[in-house]
Amino acid sequence: MKHYLSRFQDAVVHNWDRLALCNYGGKEYTFGDVAKTIEQYHIIFEELGIKKKDKVAICMPNSAQWANVFLAIGSYGAVMVPILYDFTPESVTHLVEHSEAKFLFIDKKKWDLMDSSHFTHLNMAISVEPEVLYTKTITEQPAEFMERVAKKFAERHPNGFGPNDVHYTTDNLDELAIINYTSGTTSDPKGVMLTNRNISSNIDFGLENIPNGPGDTVLSMLPLAHMFGMAFEFIYPIAGGCTIYFLGKTPTPQILMKGLADVKPYLVLTVPLVVEKIFKNAVIPTISKQPVKFLMSNPITRGLVAKKIREKLLAFFGGNMRVLILGGAALNQDIEKIMQQIKMPYTVGYGMTECAPLIGYHEWKTFKKGSCGTIVDRMEIKIDSANPEKISGEILVKGDNVMMGYYKNEEATKATFTEDGQWLRTGDMGTIDKDGNIFIKGRCKSMILTDSGQNIYPEEIEDKINNLNYVVESIVVERNKQLVALVYPDRKKATEDGLNEQALIALMEENRATANLQMPAYSKVVKFELMNEPFQKTPKMSIKRFLYK
Repeated sequence: MKHYLSRFQDAVVHNWDRLALCNYGGKEYTFGDVAKTIEQYHIIFEELGIKKKDKVAICMPNSAQWANVFLAIGSYGAVMVPILYDFTPESVTHLVEHSEAKFLFIDKKKWDLMDSSHFTHLNMAISVEPEVLYTKTITEQPAEFMERVAKKFAERHPNGFGPNDVHYTTDNLDELAIINYTSGTTSDPKGVMLTNRNISSNIDFGLENIPNGPGDTVLSMLPLAHMFGMAFEFIYPIAGGCTIYFLGKTPTPQILMKGLADVKPYLVLTVPLVVEKIFKNAVIPTISKQPVKFLMSNPITRGLVAKKIREKLLAFFGGNMRVLILGGAALNQDIEKIMQQIKMPYTVGYGMTECAPLIGYHEWKTFKKGSCGTIVDRMEIKIDSANPEKISGEILVKGDNVMMGYYKNEEATKATFTEDGQWLRTGDMGTIDKDGNIFIKGRCKSMILTDSGQNIYPEEIEDKINNLNYVVESIVVERNKQLVALVYPDRKKATEDGLNEQALIALMEENRATANLQMPAYSKVVKFELMNEPFQKTPKMSIKRFLYK
């Protein structure tokens, strides 16, 4: 296994003057600029007395500066603590303190909302401008401190800083590299402890199975503080020599379309919800009307129509996309059927923060519909079931991607592994076929067990409901031993189509009857409750089910 920093070092040396990290429409850094910035940060850490294995936290919006800081911390040998920028100021304060971070990189707006009196471990907080926001370490004025850092850099590199000066430590594969908090809870936070081996294993897999290189571009949209975005919209492409553009804004349809058109990424990572919206708004209305519907049903003309639709979709994604990778939630079955019909180059991956993040992936040309890939080649999988092909059981995994455990949380760590400590419990229920394709049925915690002993997976019912008219998303819950669907309807579209609230309620009752026709008797829904607001989501766009019981 090759250390991810070794790959990054090679990319720096061979692509010194190429663009590496860019804020979309803003500041740009070449690979050489990134290397110089990292060296400057290393001097700052030295001057502040930061030691290897000390914790350094980052809480900033996605940006090239975020990426620079991350690489500086990792290559220095400190432990990175990325904290989601959307967490409340109270949560950020608590997680910085819980992680025992000594140094914090933070956006000034966020810092101004925090109470520094709660910090006992933190020595310094700094913005990337750079501006010293808080210090217990330096006695001189912040401007004087930064001048001293610049002077030391010049003394250390009197002939300038070049490719031959780039050397990163790579003999620490099994040392703690990241503490990644899975939520902003202030009660009993779960900080996932990931090693350099965990990260490097993921990057190895990406470069071996989805090759990239200089000239390839990526539009980074997912949260960098979340492992999916961090690993595969940042570390993996930069290690291959790609140019990354950080969107840095909420990806509204207009911003997203312009960004994709400008950047022309070779790879697009997103959650199923984004693709489902595109298909519901653009593709399904088109193929549902004549003469397209007739042409799609005709074997002679189907291929030509599918090609036209595929070309339009690829153009939407920038025209240069080689693969679309979906993850974080299940893909609607009806929409996936259409994607396969038009031969869209997509695949669905499977992962979790505790595996940094990869568990399952399969190349799109032979990807099996309905699955989430096969186990990645540095991991093992088994289903806790008497018949893994037919009967769902909890998915268990082990291998190079699996975390060390949860930081300062032995109880949670023990509960997450099997009694022998060998297998990680994913919390997902699923099956695996004879070819190794993984099929997730739902979360263990969301499974409903009926009085008759039937296992109900709400996700399977929701998949049917979400494909019905005027439904954006839904959750199925159990109330008084009956199933109720909480439904967020597309009121905007309903209004455009002349439906008032009463008509929409009547239509949803028809939807309920339609959904129930597709369900066995024990999975029928007795009621639809219409929601006024979208469901609250996690960073990977999964619905926070615990809020809607």
